[in-house]
Amino acid sequence: MWFWHHPSKWIPRRETGGEMGNSCFACASPALVKTNDPAFEWKIYGFPYVLERGAISVCSASFPSCGYEWHLSPMHKNHGVGIPYVALSLSLRRSSLKPDYILNAVFELSMYNHSKGTYRGCKGSLMNMLPTTSMSRMRTRRKKCLIPLDELLKSSDFLVDDSCVFGVRILRADVISPKMTSAVFPKNQITVLNLFLQKKEFIKGTYTWTINNFIGSKLEICSPVFEVGGHNWYINMHPLGDQYSTKALSLYLHLHDPSMLPSESGMMIEATLSIVNQTSAKNNIKTGRLPFAGKNGWGWSNFIPLKTLNDPSKGYLVDE
Repeated sequence: MWFWHHPSKWIPRRETGGEMGNSCFACASPALVKTNDPAFEWKIYGFPYVLERGAISVCSASFPSCGYEWHLSPMHKNHGVGIPYVALSLSLRRSSLKPDYILNAVFELSMYNHSKGTYRGCKGSLMNMLPTTSMSRMRTRRKKCLIPLDELLKSSDFLVDDSCVFGVRILRADVISPKMTSAVFPKNQITVLNLFLQKKEFIKGTYTWTINNFIGSKLEICSPVFEVGGHNWYINMHPLGDQYSTKALSLYLHLHDPSMLPSESGMMIEATLSIVNQTSAKNNIKTGRLPFAGKNGWGWSNFIPLKTLNDPSKGYLVDE
């Protein structure tokens, strides 16, 4: 588990649910230009440790801007001929936008240049964004790379004492309702978030939840509470999907008693949720690095298509 902390002056509002809309910067070495100071600043202490865990992206806690909740996700990936790049992905928390509403946004994603004392990055946009069918990683809009990974690791401009600072500023967000009326947003507030990563053994644990008489279940189901890493958890399942799914089962992980966390901090975990294939080794598995604080849950609204789940030949439902 990783622990993060944000100053009590700026405490982002948390909500249960997935996200929507995604813009990822990842292109062939664009010139990074000076950007505005960000409205959301995320400093990751021990950033190289993120890379050691493979290509699984790490997601920030939500932060408010223009009346909505957003998430930032730095990641590294290969582009073109296989050169690894560090990229940023901005996504809108899906539950913060009403159904049938459309969002157009212009924003800046950036990294702090310690040598110049300024933020350097690129401008991006999300156009005609509607509620999507996926969960925590959504549709990709436009891709431009921030910096080659090898250059970042050798640079004293962006990486100092194994720490990187990433930033987001929403320059404009226009939301159109089904009645074609525009929304008015409050002025951006400043949010600062710190993530502390330590190179030590991870606290690991597993839990298996067996559901009998699953066929015919329509209402959401919660697992018994289980303990991992000194915290109590439970799994929340929507057999026919929640309001954000498209003919798929929804599956989420929740803290049983989030009040046990300090009010000004939270924790980030790397979690794997899976549905066991009982006739082969082809389990349905999804993994993510997820922040937990307050009454929030994380998971996937489209975890597995109902058509696949209910197909007897697929091996997920046996003896019901």
